[in-house]
This record gives sequence, structure tokens and C-alpha cells, in this order.
Amino acid sequence: MMLKLKISTLLLFTLLFTITKAQTNNFKFKRNITGVNATWHSFKLPEGLYQHVGLGFDDLRIFGINDKDTLEVPYLLKQKDELISSQDIPFKQINQSSNAAGYLFTFQSPQVSTINQITLNFKDQNFDWQVKLEGSNDNTEWFTILNNYRILSIKNKSTDYHFTKLDFADSKYQYFRVALKSQIQPELLTAKISRIDTIRGISQEVKYKSFNIQNDAVQKETIIEIPLKNTVPVSFLKLKAMNTFDFYRPLKIEYVTDSFKTDKGIRYHYANLYQGTISSFEKSEYHFPNTITSGLRITIQNNDNQPLRLSDLELKGNIYEIIARFDNPALSYALYYGNEKSTAPSYEIEKFQSKIPADLTPAIIGEEQKNPAYSVKIPKPIFENKAWLWIVMSVIIALLGWFSFRMLKN
Repeated sequence: MMLKLKISTLLLFTLLFTITKAQTNNFKFKRNITGVNATWHSFKLPEGLYQHVGLGFDDLRIFGINDKDTLEVPYLLKQKDELISSQDIPFKQINQSSNAAGYLFTFQSPQVSTINQITLNFKDQNFDWQVKLEGSNDNTEWFTILNNYRILSIKNKSTDYHFTKLDFADSKYQYFRVALKSQIQPELLTAKISRIDTIRGISQEVKYKSFNIQNDAVQKETIIEIPLKNTVPVSFLKLKAMNTFDFYRPLKIEYVTDSFKTDKGIRYHYANLYQGTISSFEKSEYHFPNTITSGLRITIQNNDNQPLRLSDLELKGNIYEIIARFDNPALSYALYYGNEKSTAPSYEIEKFQSKIPADLTPAIIGEEQKNPAYSVKIPKPIFENKAWLWIVMSVIIALLGWFSFRMLKN
């Protein structure tokens, strides 16, 4: 009786191991999750994970293992990026005049409104004007919001650039007045007055190995290559130029998609990430979609101008966070990934996000380790033993010889 019981127990544990292995054996890597003591937990995806995770995070899985079975833990993947909302405020132009200070345009709102941005659209081209912006609640007493603010427009065969957006701190007035210092009377077509609200995301500094600057005199461009220390998400770039003169130049940002070896070393494939302008009139800060990559390349078109002197740069990337629901207790939990054939999971909690608590206890994600249960089925050759191959070849040669002899005899 005791022998039968031991055999049954052994068979049960063998079956449980087989079931567990069957669920996790397609994933190359795992990270243990500890600190699970509640139903809901969150944790940030670590940097070292991105170089092995599948495209679109389709292969991320959380499994809980206990004595009876293996449980799949449902989760949500959140990107902590910036949320920007824009609200146009109704204003009408009530006055256009001029004095010794320049040309003035006055706008009125039906009520006192808070704004922080005015976008001007002129019929004029090729101008460089100083702007003064004032606010008032009675159209009599005016308060300065911006002074000596520069706007300009340049249009020729090689350039079509304009900067006519006024950005300033939140200002709450019923009247706003724009004064332009110009030698000629500007022809204002439209003015859009807005309030921009930004909810800051959670980002982290992206570390890079170096940045290599090459000035191509033939193509008249500057190329900056930035290999990163790790494969991580990147969503922000800031360039620091040392030039004291005014400049405006087309700029293109690309990211590394893959690499290949050649006789001259490693070469990279790039894809477009951002196109815009670097100029002395705006901050050299660029926001683009969070993109996982191992390197960037920046191309600045100089035309016939001397190259810019760039002293430093800054990179940031928005973090990814997992919110998981641990319904049933388990002896251990782990995050699995590294399965190229996996498809994205579909969990019901995505439809009920309002039920997720606001304050979540962070779980602890461990170091990356190779999944011991990972196995890849390698198709076996039809003939594992070469002797069988020789036998088959001998039979085929004999049959061909016999048929050839019969044909010659006839």
C-alpha cells in the first residue's frame, strides 16, 4: 500500500512539472517576482529586459506556480508618457492701431479666461519682429506678459521656416494686446488663443556610450551617431549648441532597427523617427513617440553654412509599468518573455480599469535568468545514421542500373 502511495505521489509531481513546463517552455528568459502580498501590484520594467522582449511586448507573461497547477496572472502594460491637451479659447479682435511703439492688435474674450499660448498667422513673409504681449481686465490698465519676444518668417528657394507662436505662463485676463515692432504694417490673418495643459509623464535618463560628430563637406550636413549603453525606450532629445549667431536648419532623427556585420565592422539599419528644425529661436528639445532602440542618428542640413558646434546632448525615455492582479495565492511568481512566436494576451481587466485601486504596492522584479524549462524542438533528420543513407543510395543506383540494362537489351 505504501509503495502504491509513493508511486502515485511521484506520478502527481511528474504530471505537475510537465504541466508547468508546458506553459513556460516557450520563453527563453524569466525574472522572479517577490513581495506579492495583496491582490493588486505594480512594477516598472527593468532596462535589461528590452533587448530580449518581443516586438510590441506580445510575449510578456506572468505565471504563478503552486503545488496544484500553474496560474496565468492577468496584467495591464502602461506607458508613462506625457498627456497634452489643448483648448481653444474664444476671442475676437476688437482693435487694430499703431503708435510709436509699433502696431497693436487687441483681443477680447466674453469672460476672463486663462491662456498660455497665442499662435499668429500673417500674410507677410520674410520678417523679423519684436513682440510685446500685455493683459488687462478693463482695457485700460495693462500688465506686461512678454517683452522683446522674437518672431520671424523666412521663405526662399531652400527654406520655408516661420516661428510665430507665443508661449508664456498661465495668464488670466479678459483682454490681450499684441504689439509688434515693425517698419511696415503687418497683415494679420488669424490668431488662435489657447490653453495648453500638460500632465507630465514618468521618464528616466537614457545613458549613451558617446556621441560621434562627422561633418560631411560634400553633402553639406552634420551627422551625429549616438550608440546607447542599453536597448531602452527613447522619447526625448535635447541638443546643446554653442554658437552665438542665429541659425535655423532642417534636422532629422533616426533610430537603429537592427545591425549586421561586414568586413569593415558592424553596420546599422535606421528608420525615421522625427523631422523638424534646429534653430536659435526655439529650444532644441524634441519629443517623439516612445521607441525602443539601441542607438540614434541625427542629421543636420547645413547647406552653405558652417557646421554648428554641439557641446552636449540629453536623452530621456518614458518608462513602462505593469499593473497585475494576483487573484489566487501561489508559492512563487515570475515574469516570462523571449518568445518570438507568441501573440499578445487578452485579459478582461483591460475593460474594467476603473476598478483598479489608485495606490498600488510595488512588487519586486528580480534579475534576468535563463528559463530552465525552455526547450526548442529541433526537427530530426530523416536519416540520423549515415549508413541508412548509403543503403538507400545503393538501392536507387541498383534500380537505375537494372532499368538501364533492360532498356539496352530491348
